Amino acid sequence: MNPPAAGAVDRPQVIRSYVAIGDSLTEGMEDDSGPGGEYRGFADRLAEHLGTLTPDFRYANLGVRGRRMRHIFGEQLEQTLEWKPDLVTVLAGGNDVLRPGNDLDELAEQFEQGVRRLRDAGIRVVILAGHDTGWIPVLRLYRGRIAVFSMHMRAVAERTGTEIVDLWALNALNDPRAWGDDRLHPNGAGHQIVAARVADLLGHPMGPRESWTDPWATPPRQLPRILRRRENRRWARQYLVPWLRRRAMGRSSGDGLLPRRPELDYLYDEETRERLRRELERAEALPRQDDRTVEDARPTISPSGVKGPEPLR
Repeated sequence: MNPPAAGAVDRPQVIRSYVAIGDSLTEGMEDDSGPGGEYRGFADRLAEHLGTLTPDFRYANLGVRGRRMRHIFGEQLEQTLEWKPDLVTVLAGGNDVLRPGNDLDELAEQFEQGVRRLRDAGIRVVILAGHDTGWIPVLRLYRGRIAVFSMHMRAVAERTGTEIVDLWALNALNDPRAWGDDRLHPNGAGHQIVAARVADLLGHPMGPRESWTDPWATPPRQLPRILRRRENRRWARQYLVPWLRRRAMGRSSGDGLLPRRPELDYLYDEETRERLRRELERAEALPRQDDRTVEDARPTISPSGVKGPEPLR
C-alpha cells in the first residue's frame, strides 16, 4: 500500500539493486529511445535514475512481451528470489486478463501467492496495477475485467503490506500522446510518466510532481470524427488483426525471446561508477541546503492531472 499520510520520509531507503519482472510493459515495448533504437521502458528509466544515487547499483530486467502469470510468477520469480534484490517491481496479469476464459479470482490468488513469496523474502515490492483502456476502440471492451483485476491487486497490496502504483489513477496516461502507435504500450513519454510516479513513491523523485501529473502544457488534440475513423481502420489492420490472429493460434509475439537484461549486474561500467562515487562524496560533504518541510518530503499518495481525451470512436 502507499505510505500513510502521517509517515514522513526524511531519509528514503537506499536502493542498491533492482529487478523488474513482468511482460511487454516491463520489457519497454514502444519506447525505442535506448541505444541503437532498443527498447528502454519505465524500468530502465527508473534504474538509470536510481543508479545515480548509489555508485554500485545493480539492475536486471526479466520482462518479456506476451509473458503470462505462470511465467512471471514462475521462472522470473524463482530467479529473482535467488538474487534477493532490494527492490522488485511487478507488472503481471495483463495478458491473462485479456483472455476472457480466465477466472479473475484464480488469477488474483496466483498473484497474491507470488507477491507474498517476495515479501516473505524481505524484498521491497512495488505493484503496478492496470491502466484504463476506456478511450481505446475494441480494448474498451476489456475495461471491466481490467478494473476488477486492478481492485484485486489493490486488495493484495493491502493484505501483504505492499506498495502499489495504480496506473488507472494516472490521468496523464489517459492521453494518446502517452501511447505508441499500437495503443497497447506506452511510448517514451508514457514510460517516463510511470517511472517518475514509481520514483516518487520510493522517495527518490525524478523531478517535479508535474512531470507525472501534468506533463503537457496543452490539452490533447481532438481529431475530426472522419479522421478518427480512418485512423482506427489503419490501426485495426496493422495491429489489431495480427494480435487477434496470434491469440487464435495460441501464439505470442514473445515466443522464443529472452529478457534484455537477464543478469543482476552493474548498471554502469567501472569508470562511470567511480565518477559517480566521487560526485556523491562531494555532494555528501556539502552543507545540507534542503529546507523542505516534512510535508514536502512525503511521497505523493494520490495522483492528480488533467482530464484525458474523449474516447476514440
